[in-house]
Amino acid sequence: MTESGNNAAAPDVSAPPAVPETRRMDCDVLVVGAGPAGLAAACAAAESGARVVVLDQSPWAGGQIWRGEESAPGGSQQRAWRRRFRESGARLCLRTTALAAPRRNVLLAEAPDGPLEIDWRSLVLATGARELFLPFPGWTLPGVLGPGGLHAMARSGWPVAGRKVVVAGSGPLLLAAAHGLKAHGARIRLIAEQAPWRRLLGFGASLGRHPGKLLQGLSLGSGLWGAPYRAGAWPVRAQGADRLESVTLTTGARSWTEPCDYLACAFHLEPNLELPLLLGCRVEEDRVRVDSFQETSVVGVFCAGEPTGIGGADCALAEGEIAGLAAAERRDQAKALFGRRAAWTRFRDSLRVAFALRPELRLITTPETIVCRCEDVTRRDMESQDHWRAAKLQARCGMGACQGRVCGAAARFLFGWEREGTRPPVFPASVGSLAGLPHTNPTVRPNPQGCP
Repeated sequence: MTESGNNAAAPDVSAPPAVPETRRMDCDVLVVGAGPAGLAAACAAAESGARVVVLDQSPWAGGQIWRGEESAPGGSQQRAWRRRFRESGARLCLRTTALAAPRRNVLLAEAPDGPLEIDWRSLVLATGARELFLPFPGWTLPGVLGPGGLHAMARSGWPVAGRKVVVAGSGPLLLAAAHGLKAHGARIRLIAEQAPWRRLLGFGASLGRHPGKLLQGLSLGSGLWGAPYRAGAWPVRAQGADRLESVTLTTGARSWTEPCDYLACAFHLEPNLELPLLLGCRVEEDRVRVDSFQETSVVGVFCAGEPTGIGGADCALAEGEIAGLAAAERRDQAKALFGRRAAWTRFRDSLRVAFALRPELRLITTPETIVCRCEDVTRRDMESQDHWRAAKLQARCGMGACQGRVCGAAARFLFGWEREGTRPPVFPASVGSLAGLPHTNPTVRPNPQGCP
């Protein structure tokens, strides 16, 4: 008997913790990602009679591109797709992260109530993209953020009113973020686009084939009236004591310093390829290779949206519908959408040419510049290595919390290192969710049709 008189047995502290039970479900079509491509794929498949399950890490549907835009003036497109999705009968699992593929045609995910195994007949990967960050001296200072990240914070209530903001880097996201930040009261000191004017003018001329995009661009421009815009300019150094105070930019011929409270900087977007690589999908030039029906090099695995190339919401919607119909074995219906996709594929190709990164950006780092923020790995630590795996082993680059999602893309641009495969889990997960995970991935079934 204990001193308190309680006869209850003391807990066995040597016993292993209980492993949460893995729930199971099955479906005809599993879609990973609830952005535009994922919603379009789910709608097309569910409306064809397939049982559809959609997973997304976020607490909302719509992905980053449609986050918080339901009440925006231009939000009619996404409102219509959200309504169509609700009426489709597809099942949506939010806050659910795809982790591994323990067996063929099975995906392991972590849901709010524990691990979840999903058996699928066809799989659509619509994993989207993230901002691409390139290191430069001072980029780790508080106050240096991605344009999309700072805009999302402002929409969530972060105070930017009256703050001086420089928006820099590359891609259409710069204008969209600057427009949103200005609407929340930020003082836009400068928008600096690294692409030269000749490429931007060529891209603008191509928008004549896409009147909606042209009007969108004109609307953003009119909303930014009075904000200075410089093409062919990029940041080379951020300055400040405890936080950002100013940023130095250059055109190559001339450099100057802009005082600011925030630097919103990213160099276009980086596709999320961890899950396609895990499944054995063929990846070339940082894009998942797909055939005309959006099927990858792995039988039954389709891919749509930004992982096949950065093209925006309209391109993602077209690819998503084709992928969903093909996954639901409605290929004749999918063929009817090839023409619409072709138009947006040309737009995607124009984007890639217009906002290609200039080689001078490889020179803005110094030997002391931190490349891997998680592990404080500098360029000097990495440049003596000859590939990514060696950098991880010798310098611990990519071994921190983000698992190389930031520094891996930067290293590929700086050093030309090839993207390597990935191992489960593709995202951080609880030990309980991984308890039954095998040590090796299942053998994938190559697509006999091949990919172009």
